[in-house]
Amino acid sequence: MMVMSREEIIEKTVTALKKMPESKGEEVADFAEFILNRSEERDVQKGIEYLIENSNSFAFLNEEEEIYTLDDLKEKYK
Repeated sequence: MMVMSREEIIEKTVTALKKMPESKGEEVADFAEFILNRSEERDVQKGIEYLIENSNSFAFLNEEEEIYTLDDLKEKYK
């Protein structure tokens, strides 16, 4: 399978769009915008995850003392 460059993909898409009725072209434009928004949302989500992982906001959870031990269990499953 041949990998197309960005320019080739754009050219192929524009050529196909020129052959389509206007209503189908609008669908393609809407779909492209949907994909772009989804990509931007993922980038934002990854940024938020990075900030949370590298934040000290929840550091107190790492220092929390153990309240329960295995001896507190009524039944143990293997």
